[in-house]
Amino acid sequence: MFSILAGWLEGVRQVPTCRCGSRPAPLDISLIVVHGITLPPGEFHGAAPYIDGLFTHTLDKSAHPYFAAVGDLEVSTHVLIDRQGKITQYVSFLDRAWHAGRSAYLGRMECNDYGIGIELEGTDDIPYAAAQYHTLRELILSINQEYPRTRGHLAGHSEVAPGRKTDPGPAFDWQALDLPRRLSQVSAL
Repeated sequence: MFSILAGWLEGVRQVPTCRCGSRPAPLDISLIVVHGITLPPGEFHGAAPYIDGLFTHTLDKSAHPYFAAVGDLEVSTHVLIDRQGKITQYVSFLDRAWHAGRSAYLGRMECNDYGIGIELEGTDDIPYAAAQYHTLRELILSINQEYPRTRGHLAGHSEVAPGRKTDPGPAFDWQALDLPRRLSQVSAL
């Protein structure tokens, strides 16, 4: 289990970003959204330097042709789990990360307001690593303990932004987590 102090995981790599905001009052952290990301697409490099750069607005857009299209996106996440299962945290859980975009869960709009975003280094069609599932499960259990309203409220990005997002994709094995979750009714946003 991980310790959480003032919204920050203790003992993990921290790379704070200004790409975040305050959550609306009253504070209601009640959802965990799982995402998948690689930069460049399909290449695994861990957090640094590309994923860090995307989330902190320091991505060198000349380092790869794909980066010109994504380098100015205003996105972030709370946490990234790389292929080795190592965590990087960018945004305090108490703040709103910009991970889900236009989204809804169980009929409630704007998941960034009440959700925690967890990115996994991976793609829709390449199996995720065993170390990632292990870390993800431990992280979710720790979040559930600190923020009890998240228990059972676990969704993929594709489920909260259907038709717009596909991650974490069919290669992600939800059953490997062995955690309960309520499935959001998929509907156009």
